[in-house]
Amino acid sequence: MESSSKTVDFLQGKTILVTGVTGFLGKLFIEKILRVQCNIKKLYLLIRADDSITCSKRLHHEVLGKDVFNTLRDKMGKTLNSIIAEKVVAVSGDISSENLGIEDYELREEMWKEIEIIVNVAATTNFDERYDISFGINTLGALNILNFAKKCLHTKILLHVSTAFVGDLREEILMEKPFYMGQTLSKTNKLDIDMEKKVIENKLNDLRQQRTSEEEIKKAMKDLGIERGRLYGWSNTYVFTKAMGEMLLDQFKDENMSLVIIRPTMILSTYKEPFPGWIEGLKTMDSVLVSYGKGRITCFLGSDDSISDVIPADMVVNAMMVAMKAHETELSKSTIYHVGSSSRNILKLGTCHDYAYRYFSQNPFKDKKSGKSIKLKKAILLSTTTDFSNYISAHYKLPLKALRLVNAIFCQKFKDAYKDLDFKIKVIMQLVELYKPFLLVKTIFDDTNTENLRMMAKESNSMNMEDFKFDPTDIDWEDYFINIHFPGLMKHVVSKKR
Repeated sequence: MESSSKTVDFLQGKTILVTGVTGFLGKLFIEKILRVQCNIKKLYLLIRADDSITCSKRLHHEVLGKDVFNTLRDKMGKTLNSIIAEKVVAVSGDISSENLGIEDYELREEMWKEIEIIVNVAATTNFDERYDISFGINTLGALNILNFAKKCLHTKILLHVSTAFVGDLREEILMEKPFYMGQTLSKTNKLDIDMEKKVIENKLNDLRQQRTSEEEIKKAMKDLGIERGRLYGWSNTYVFTKAMGEMLLDQFKDENMSLVIIRPTMILSTYKEPFPGWIEGLKTMDSVLVSYGKGRITCFLGSDDSISDVIPADMVVNAMMVAMKAHETELSKSTIYHVGSSSRNILKLGTCHDYAYRYFSQNPFKDKKSGKSIKLKKAILLSTTTDFSNYISAHYKLPLKALRLVNAIFCQKFKDAYKDLDFKIKVIMQLVELYKPFLLVKTIFDDTNTENLRMMAKESNSMNMEDFKFDPTDIDWEDYFINIHFPGLMKHVVSKKR
């Protein structure tokens, strides 16, 4: 395969370790590498598994067997199988463990001798994940990958994917600044990561000594994560543990290695590559929009002027690859890149709502019971938590109480109506509780470093930016949502859940 740019040439003959490959962004990154530069030397893919057989099965079923690789399969045919067999190595391990949980000593030694680039995409992105799990993957995982990189003889670049939402969303403009050890958003309590580890261990020990059920332990550890995060100013366990991961990377980084931190905003479906509209799972915004399309949401917390900072997934991947090339010779330099849209091509929540209304009115969901198309009305956006609470009480909770009384009098004659309204209330409240910190945001994510990266790439003869575009000004949001994102969401996520 002919390489079309120096960015691709840079990868030729390289040995790369990638974590998080079973995730949405990880798959896209692997697909892009194999599509644009099949002449890599070796691609080590860390996959959580108990043994090599399970690891290989996960690689083929959960990664290479997915639709995102269809373009590559059509283009390369049987050659792709040969390349995978020769160059792709599935490594059984766990990022939350020392030495990444790689128990095969000979394989570990081989990796330490060969790896030149490490890309860490591994993360648990659940906002309310168990604290012990999120801390293990997002916080200690970052340190474990750094320690592993330090043992590699030839590793010059460690690229770590974080999230732009680690920052303080109360600020008007969030800069591309690092987190320093102990820093908090609350600015009142000093954060001690070692102490957080002990808090987790002590809580688990207490719960087990009390012979608490696994379900109760799960809930308790979820609550603990939210509680600890909010103590220090973060809204949920995900962003809290990702922030701590960044602190550890900054504190213990190697001066002989370039540390690149990519902070994407809300990642949505692909804009162009490998084909438009590919996505896995319901992302942050999509959970709300699909629930609205299904008629489960008629009101929501938010403002028309709130900023919805989203970015297509393939642009994030392109930014990662260009950053890798740019830092090839800039050893010891640590740089953070915000990859989003609010600085260059702002998108408002009210506009997203309009797009969803138009699309789901023209392409309506069907009611499961009647089979009829669900007719939508514009949702009511309430810009304060007080207004939202009052509206829910008047339009949902009072009618629910009335239905409960009527059902008691008329022998549950209206029980279906009661269940439907009760379900709608639960959906709305769960989504609001989970995403409340992001619904009234008017923060702009500064992307000066990212814009400099784009400019450098455009001005340099060493990169063909046609293959690696990540400029949000290229996006027509109306066209993207109506003709790419919503159709992709329906095809690749919603239809597969039915």
